[in-house]
Amino acid sequence: MFATLSDRLTATFRTLRTRGRLSEADVDTTVREIRRALLDADVALPVVRSFTAAVRERALSAEVSQALNPAQQVVKIVHDELVTVLGGATRELQFAKNPPTVVLLAGLQGAGKTTLAGKLALWLREEGHTPLLVAADLQRPNAVTQLQVVGEQAGVPVFAPHPGNQGGGDAMPVGADPVAVARAGVVQAREKMYDVVIVDTAGRLGVDEEMMAQAAAIRDATTPDEVLFVVDAMIGQDAVNTARAFADGVGFTGVVLSKLDGDARGGAALSVTQVTGAPVLFASTGEKLADLEVFHPDRMASRILDMGDVLTLIEQAEKTFDAEQAEKFAEKLVKGEDFTLADFLSQLQQIRGAGPLKKMLGMLPGMGQMREALDSFDEREVDRVEAIIQSMTPAERANPKILNGSRRSRIAAGSGTRVSDINELMTRFDAAQTMMRQMARGGGMPGMPGMGRMPGSGKKAKGRSAQAPRRVKGKSGNPAKRAEQERAARTRASGGPAVAPGSSFGLGAQPDPSQFEVPEGLDRFLKG
Repeated sequence: MFATLSDRLTATFRTLRTRGRLSEADVDTTVREIRRALLDADVALPVVRSFTAAVRERALSAEVSQALNPAQQVVKIVHDELVTVLGGATRELQFAKNPPTVVLLAGLQGAGKTTLAGKLALWLREEGHTPLLVAADLQRPNAVTQLQVVGEQAGVPVFAPHPGNQGGGDAMPVGADPVAVARAGVVQAREKMYDVVIVDTAGRLGVDEEMMAQAAAIRDATTPDEVLFVVDAMIGQDAVNTARAFADGVGFTGVVLSKLDGDARGGAALSVTQVTGAPVLFASTGEKLADLEVFHPDRMASRILDMGDVLTLIEQAEKTFDAEQAEKFAEKLVKGEDFTLADFLSQLQQIRGAGPLKKMLGMLPGMGQMREALDSFDEREVDRVEAIIQSMTPAERANPKILNGSRRSRIAAGSGTRVSDINELMTRFDAAQTMMRQMARGGGMPGMPGMGRMPGSGKKAKGRSAQAPRRVKGKSGNPAKRAEQERAARTRASGGPAVAPGSSFGLGAQPDPSQFEVPEGLDRFLKG
């Protein structure tokens, strides 16, 4: 979403890093480039003006002029101002003291309210809540059916007493009353002990009085604890106008950005909070129901400035990785057991479970410089690797050394790949296996000094105790070195020094200190 904006800002800061001190002209040039980048990203003009004014004022202040690295200080200022524009601190969903908590979804048709209802229900269920979905959108064709399908996928019940519009225009069916359905849904949740109610409402292709009146009536009938305005992050400047209309007509307590994984410029995300004053609570980042993230302004600002989002990456990994399986894998390393293809497949599947690899790699700092490589990355390559390993027998996964030509041909035929693909995989696996051995025996990644040996790792030398002293090396096979060893041994036997003092530095014997002339005035420092 923010690829173009991120590239523009990164290029601007790259020119700053070549300067030791920043003049007022440098600051003006930087602010001008930031303004152009924000306008190109469809950020609202009032937001751009206030943002660039704040950046310029702070960039010309003492915090930059007296800094050791002014360029880094300017980057920090832009990051802080981005966090402010995006809402400042993270705002969590507010729950009612007396359940059920009522969450009302509002927005234009096509913004993704129904899908978001399922995503939010799944997120709440995983957080330990018992949500209920209420189908109050009786106007859009098959909206009720869609919510029922989404609810089934999320494992959440759906309250739908009316089938709604089953096709044939956008007219409201005879006898349909969205307000009564929403009110009955809250009563149903209270009777059945559901602690959260998510009400899906109707939208329009544009803002009109009828839609606003219906949304306001549902709000008054259900007295929601949260009114979430769902906005399509890809509609650009129009998102601000729509947000203003909903804020005036219905009012909302929070914003949800949908379709944040799209290729639009992303100006809505940088504008809607500043314009309406309502914080962004969630961001929809994909088509799957699990692709819903709590919106953290500081993390989003870091992504825009190509600083990565390691915290979100860790949180996703913690949700996906099996702690028990990870502990067993660590025990294998400690015991010195080899890393097998079965382990490789298990680790690969857990990584894929955290989300698309392209998305996860994009959260690493500095990956914006490798965007072309990321964009050309083919997720199907991982599917081919899985197919190759799953086409092997358990014995072949445990001991890849037995993979001769005929076995590789059989695996290639079974996985729909070529023998060259298998050879390439085995080359990469050998490198991974070598790295794992290095971690087990040396206690760290190759090329990372200072990492001690893993507890319990390593093997005892055969034929002697672990506490036994090391065997002294014998004489060297090099004649010159052997002669030097013998000369040193004779010197030690006679009681003299083994090596002339200072000889390691090529100085030979040291001269008598009394031969040096001390400059006048320094002799007092040499007296005891």
